[in-house]
Amino acid sequence: MKTAPAQSWHGQLEKVDDYRWRIPASYDPGMRVPGIIFADERLLQDISKDQALQQVANVAHLPGIVRASLAMPDIHWGYGFPIGGVAATDPNAGGVVSPGGVGFDINCGVRLIKTSLTLEQVQPKLRLLVQTLFNTIPCGVGMSGQIRVTREEQRRVMTDGSRWIVEEKGYGVPQDLEHTESHGAIEGAEPAKVSPRAYQRGSDQLGTLGSGNHFLEVQVVDTIFDEEAAKVFGLSVGQITMMIHSGSRGFGYQVCDDHLDVVERAMQQYGLTVPDRQLACVPIHSEEGQAYLGAMRCAANYAWANRQCLMHLARGAFEHVFGKNWQELGMRLIYDVAHNIAKFERHRTNGAEHTVLVHRKGATRAFPPGHPEIPADYQGVGQPVIIPGDMGRHSFLLAGTMGAMEQTFGTVCHGAGRMMSRAQAVREAEGRSIEKELESQGIIVMGRGRKGIAEEQPQAYKDVNDVVRVVHHAGLAKRVARMRPLGVIKG
Repeated sequence: MKTAPAQSWHGQLEKVDDYRWRIPASYDPGMRVPGIIFADERLLQDISKDQALQQVANVAHLPGIVRASLAMPDIHWGYGFPIGGVAATDPNAGGVVSPGGVGFDINCGVRLIKTSLTLEQVQPKLRLLVQTLFNTIPCGVGMSGQIRVTREEQRRVMTDGSRWIVEEKGYGVPQDLEHTESHGAIEGAEPAKVSPRAYQRGSDQLGTLGSGNHFLEVQVVDTIFDEEAAKVFGLSVGQITMMIHSGSRGFGYQVCDDHLDVVERAMQQYGLTVPDRQLACVPIHSEEGQAYLGAMRCAANYAWANRQCLMHLARGAFEHVFGKNWQELGMRLIYDVAHNIAKFERHRTNGAEHTVLVHRKGATRAFPPGHPEIPADYQGVGQPVIIPGDMGRHSFLLAGTMGAMEQTFGTVCHGAGRMMSRAQAVREAEGRSIEKELESQGIIVMGRGRKGIAEEQPQAYKDVNDVVRVVHHAGLAKRVARMRPLGVIKG
């Protein structure tokens, strides 16, 4: 994988308004559409420090791309697409699918769980709770879990996702599925397109958190911005919530790796060229394109199943600490959203509604009130949008708006966005104890190693408050609630 180049970007950029910037299609003769970046001037200074904006321009070369190559305010350098990049391609106009537009951690995503507990009830037991969660949930590089599945069960996970986990294993209730994007399983998964190596890597990683930016966080609601929406979602100030951020683990990585090779080799036969080999792509309707989509959906469903298992384990940890079952503790899923995925959706382009393939790379869905794909109980306020910050700052719950549908194919950012490479973050942490620094702020952090915690230190990320401010004022989603971290477990 490429290391982000150190030099700043100095390409052509036009200011549209205080929260939008444009790379005109004339910037590069191969661009089919402009690039649109959602940011303010403060964030743009950080965004311009690497070549992520060049990646926005590169994505605009993809055959069949419609409207614009889009970048969210958390944008930073990624594989092919920038992280925080969004592109929709039209399957009826030569549109392509690009694995780099989904990424290696397929359906990395976040779920937010509310409780009936208050800060006063949890604070005396906080260290015990974090320790119990850390001891209960496997986290770290290559960690395996206690939830093992047979080959046939793996195929069921690939096709049925968290629905199989709930209905066959009993790890949850039907309401969990109703409050999960796509009900926890996207249709069209094809286990036959998954390699034996991917099967092997996925055999023992259900119910594992992983490493990197994955986390489980205990939080307290400290601010309500929209009382009506917060009431619908069941949140109030002082209430304890829990956030889980994980994906398809080594299974999804292997799926991406396998199909990248195939797609890159196939480009020549379709006469396709791209400015960066990491943007390797094939026509959506091609054999290789359909094979990738079938396997990618398997990994997406695996990720939803994994987060369902993680929530089940976390509910058990809360039960152990507080001596009540999770139902009595009010541990209900507010919502689960995917970050790295490609999905066929209906959107208006060029004055008419079309089916397009929306690539969301480090970006999350944000559908408006009344949209048929969001839960019935949220129809009046819009889809819950979850934007976590770093482990030293806030996370946010927002609600999707029509503005996102009109501007970004119903999409917003997925987090704060890195400002430092992992290597730089480790160097910056030398001689410091990130755990003690956070504990001085009242945040308990437990991880498998100091290096992983150093890589994820708060200073390595943009301030999520700045990022969410852009999302809100650009009309992509409205702020509902803000949560402050209390305890975090990391890989």
